[in-house]
Amino acid sequence: MSAHIVFRDVTKRFVVRDRASRRRTEFTAVRGVDLDVERGEFLVLVGPSGCGKSTLLDLLGGLTEPSEGQVLLDGAPITGPGLDRGVVFQQYALLPWRTAQGNVEFGLEAAGVPRRERPDKARGFLDLVGLSGFEDRHPHQLSGGMRQRVAIARSLAYDPTVLLMDEPFAALDAQTRESLQDELLRIWRRTGKTVVFITHSIDEAVYLGQRVAVLTSRPGRVKEVVPIGLGDRTEQADLRSSPEFARYRHRIWELLHDEVSRAQQQEKEVAAV
Repeated sequence: MSAHIVFRDVTKRFVVRDRASRRRTEFTAVRGVDLDVERGEFLVLVGPSGCGKSTLLDLLGGLTEPSEGQVLLDGAPITGPGLDRGVVFQQYALLPWRTAQGNVEFGLEAAGVPRRERPDKARGFLDLVGLSGFEDRHPHQLSGGMRQRVAIARSLAYDPTVLLMDEPFAALDAQTRESLQDELLRIWRRTGKTVVFITHSIDEAVYLGQRVAVLTSRPGRVKEVVPIGLGDRTEQADLRSSPEFARYRHRIWELLHDEVSRAQQQEKEVAAV
C-alpha cells in the first residue's frame, strides 16, 4: 500500500530580481526532497529559517509546482489547490464581517453543502474545537486562541483528508499554545486526518509529532526523520518534563544545531554582497 503523501526527488527553484541591479537571479529553496507521509499520520517539519518548510507546504497545497520531481497525493500528482487539503496559517485569515459560525459556514459553502444544512454542521465543527456558545461572536470579540480554533474548524468543514498547518500557534502565548496543542491532538485522533505541521519550536514538534522531519539549511533537504515514541500525550501528566521527552528534544536539537549555524552564515554572506 503506497503512502498517502509522497515527495519524490522534489526540487523547487525561484527566480528573483535584485532591487539594486535589477538582475534576475535564481535560488533553490529545496533540493532532492524525498519524504513519505502515511494516511492518518501527524508529521512535523522543523528546520532553520529559510530552509524551505513553507515551500514544501505550498507544493503540497498546490500553490506552486516543483521545478523537478513529483508531489503525489494518493498516487496522483498534485496539480493545484483542492478541497482535499485544508490549510491553517499563523495568521487567522478570518472574515471579520462574519461571526464564528459564519466563517465556518463559508467553508461549508465552498464544499458545496446545501444552505439549510450549514448551520447545524457549522455548530458541530465549533463544538469539535471547543467553541460551543461562541457561535455569534465576531473575530474581534474572540481571543487569539479562539480565532485560531475558528480557523481550524473552518478548515475541517471542507472535510479534507489532509490538514496543512504553517506555524498556527506561533503568535499565541505559551499557556494558550499548549492548550491548543492538546486540542489539536484530540481533534486529530477523533477525525483521523493526515496532518503536516510546521513549527520552529522543538518542544512543540516533539509533543505533537508521531515523526519529526528535520530539514537542512537552504537548499532544504530531509536530513533525518525522527520517530517519536511517546504514546498518547494528553493522558500523561507533565510529559514535557519526562526523561523520554528530553531525550527526543535533545536529539532534534543536535540535528538542527549545525543547520541553524550554517543558515546564519548564509545570511551573513548574502548581506555582505
